[in-house]
Amino acid sequence: MSNRLLVLGWHNIDPTPGFPDPPGVGRLGFAKQLRTLARFATVLPLQEALRRIEAGEPLPPRAVVLTFDDGYLDNLELGVPMLAQHGFPATFFLVPGFLSGTVGAWWEDLSGAFERARASRLTFAGVTHDLSTPASRQVAHDAVRATVKKLDHASRVAEVARVSEELEPAPIAAGDGLFMDWGGAKSLLAAGHEVGSHTVSHAILERETEAGQLTELADSRRELESGLGISVDTLAFPNGAAADYSATTTRLVSELGYRCAVTTRAGLAGRSDSPYEMRRVILTPTTDLPSVASKGWRKARTMVGRRVSSLSRR
Repeated sequence: MSNRLLVLGWHNIDPTPGFPDPPGVGRLGFAKQLRTLARFATVLPLQEALRRIEAGEPLPPRAVVLTFDDGYLDNLELGVPMLAQHGFPATFFLVPGFLSGTVGAWWEDLSGAFERARASRLTFAGVTHDLSTPASRQVAHDAVRATVKKLDHASRVAEVARVSEELEPAPIAAGDGLFMDWGGAKSLLAAGHEVGSHTVSHAILERETEAGQLTELADSRRELESGLGISVDTLAFPNGAAADYSATTTRLVSELGYRCAVTTRAGLAGRSDSPYEMRRVILTPTTDLPSVASKGWRKARTMVGRRVSSLSRR
């Protein structure tokens, strides 16, 4: 039995403008990852893992929780049937703004605009970028993406819209939506999976005021509960690195009654850690899962060994 939990996270399965890959590679890689988990891991629902941790009960050997962020449509159309083949439960952290179509995923909007750009150059932050070759276009894309990511949500949306207009992108084909809607979210629940919050508009919380953070955290939970008829008490921080949330954020999460919040800080989660900063390993469908899992468990054993050694010296 174990006291450490490996929380795995994915975004999309098939390629998107924001997460490009050769066609077909993602679904083949994801299927391989699930086969690996079926052989070596004990996959359990996030709520069950939390119950055991809170009750002080041991976790099963090689305990793993599966999570997905953002609500990409392929999570439902590809991921759910593939998970069902192995009887695996998962938690899907959803954004009400995406489900309603009232908020765009800024990284996909930006990448899509560059992908379909008809302009030959782009001036951004005082620098004029050549867009005539795929390589120069990628350089410009990366520079813009790195800069707008540092902005607050409203400023980021406005800047992405401005850049997209300057890029003169070709129109997107009808029916090319990347994200599921409310009906899709209900289908996740009907398939036996769990739903958690990913804020109301995918704002990177530390870029927002305290009032803005409170709105993102409270409204997302309220809208998901109202729209899906369920209780929502788990959260994934957008972006989720250490610089993307703060003590203010975790205090608000606790005061609002969330049970846990998962990050994108790599490592294993355990009962001695804060439930509002749960570590999680983010994968792409092409990540070598055996290597990631092996490193994670070796690190856990090293940490345990160090704690035992420290206690013995006291």
